[in-house]
Amino acid sequence: MKRFFLLLFSLFTLVALRAENKVSLTLIPPGKITNKVDLDIRGGIVNESAVQQTYQVSLYWGKEKKDALLYETTVTVPAGKSETVKVVISTKERVGKHKVIFKVADADKIYRKTKDIEIIESDIRSIQQISGAWAGIYHWSEIEGKHWNQDIKKMTDDQWKEMMRSMNKLEMNMVVIQEVFRNEEYVGKRTSTIDTYAGKAFYPSKLYPGRMDITAEDPIEAILSEADKLGMNVLMGVGMFAWFDFTPESLEWHKRVAKELWDMYGHHESFYAFYVSEESGGGLDNWEQRPEMRKKRKDDIVNFFREFKAYCNGFAPSKPVMLATNSFEVPNGMDTYPALLEHLDILCPFGFARMPEGDLTGKEAADMLQKACNEAKSHLWFDLEVFLFNPDNSLYPRPVEEIIRDLNLFDNFEKILCYQFPGVFNDPKMSIRVGEARTIDLFNGYLKYLKELKSKNKKRK
Repeated sequence: MKRFFLLLFSLFTLVALRAENKVSLTLIPPGKITNKVDLDIRGGIVNESAVQQTYQVSLYWGKEKKDALLYETTVTVPAGKSETVKVVISTKERVGKHKVIFKVADADKIYRKTKDIEIIESDIRSIQQISGAWAGIYHWSEIEGKHWNQDIKKMTDDQWKEMMRSMNKLEMNMVVIQEVFRNEEYVGKRTSTIDTYAGKAFYPSKLYPGRMDITAEDPIEAILSEADKLGMNVLMGVGMFAWFDFTPESLEWHKRVAKELWDMYGHHESFYAFYVSEESGGGLDNWEQRPEMRKKRKDDIVNFFREFKAYCNGFAPSKPVMLATNSFEVPNGMDTYPALLEHLDILCPFGFARMPEGDLTGKEAADMLQKACNEAKSHLWFDLEVFLFNPDNSLYPRPVEEIIRDLNLFDNFEKILCYQFPGVFNDPKMSIRVGEARTIDLFNGYLKYLKELKSKNKKRK
């Protein structure tokens, strides 16, 4: 009988948590930004009832007073549908720590969601620090992940929570889960379909039976639950179907997985965004040689994000969608970026420090992408590579001086995330070391840089 009541209590708790997701609030970018970056405020409303509902919506800055009102409107949402309220504000005169309040009233109840934001005075867009990092649960390549895959495989759920606390120490408060399924197939060589998909899940998925051979029972739940406590934001990696694959088959797979992830984990306050894991070259044509195939790949990626974004908006209307591309051959994709960015909230490219010979410089590619994002009112973040390649193509921690150089060189990015934390940074106080000993040197070296940056900013004030 006791077990029955515990189960009943858990069900009521889960229903209550999900009901809270009827109203949601997301800030893009979150956390700390400079006053040279506009703040994109997204309020989401899902009408879960069986009838049409009308809502009074208000957005406030700091307090629920008339003089702090940013925006107000009335929205009518059909039964089972959703609505996104989007307001973009200048932060030029808003330096300091603030709170954004999203207030929604229907006929029976008032809902409130709040988010904190810190705005610092600056001459540039970047805060010149790493705001978050990828946390791959197991590296896709045994060669590249040679120095840490066997360690990360042993991590328990509690040790994943420890890792969140370690990231938080470095003010890396955004966590990008690289993928939630591991699949070895590449586009062009893919043999599986949605129904015969053979990838293995990192979480207890009901969609497919395969499971990754790792110690942790549910590292995704562990990451989210600890992130909730620490006020961190988690970008959920919806993938991997097949690398660089944005075909209709891939789209349907991603829809199924995104919905399952939301149903299982959407009650977590730290669930920030959907990250599509497949990646792409900067030219958006999947390196195809024939003109007709190049066009097909570009059409595929635009259609994928048009459909995927609209689908996710149905149940998570305030949650952004992010894609990481490389920074190579960007001019080849400029005929497609405007259409893609209409349906992509955050573009987060990588590879600026290792541009191929004959291509643009890293700074030129960054500036070109920034212009495209500005015109589309999308967001450009930086996927900073904090690793280098050994002669055998295994990865090792990049010297902290090179990382600091990039943080100062690329000053247009509103957020800088890095690839990746596990196996590259190691908190010396963690109960497990993932990777080589020099990962501890990078952790300590970057911590020293953060302290020096804070001291410099205080003197500037």
